[in-house]
Amino acid sequence: MLANITAELNRKMDHTLQLFAEELSAVRTGRASADVLKPVHVDYYGASTPLIQLASISTPDSQMISVTPFDPSAGKAIEKAINAANMGLNATLDGNTIRVPVPVLTEERRKEMVKHIRKLGEDNKIAIRNLRRDANDRVKKMEKNKEISQDEEKNSEHAIQAATDKHIQRIDEMVKKKEQDLMKV
Repeated sequence: MLANITAELNRKMDHTLQLFAEELSAVRTGRASADVLKPVHVDYYGASTPLIQLASISTPDSQMISVTPFDPSAGKAIEKAINAANMGLNATLDGNTIRVPVPVLTEERRKEMVKHIRKLGEDNKIAIRNLRRDANDRVKKMEKNKEISQDEEKNSEHAIQAATDKHIQRIDEMVKKKEQDLMKV
């Protein structure tokens, strides 16, 4: 039973890390990356459709993203969705391809992005700590109901804390790496 609690805890914490990695990949670093357009949804025949389902996205160079719709008639809708996504990108339709130049970030904007990344990191650390609290509560309840001994409770709490520390350290590493990417000119 205790092994199930720690296994479930690790699975949930790993999922939190995965979601955090996806959030970080959507943060613009001043270099072209197809991941920046992942959150964009296009109004396609009345349905909100993820851009990656409607087009192939490539980066021909470090300052340009190229979007080629599978259905050429969707070009205008894709261009409109990228421009409306409020990401500081200005898409232009060029024949069957939408070109999205990625402007170089100013120093001030880079610092704002670093603050944003740190906030995302802190929010995810809070999520990890909440998972720890929930797992500890389950273990304490089991001990209170005499399902496990006090020694097993202490050992479980140590295992839960170790998992928490490992995942928080991983979040810190991810934040630091993204900050370094952002501050590179």
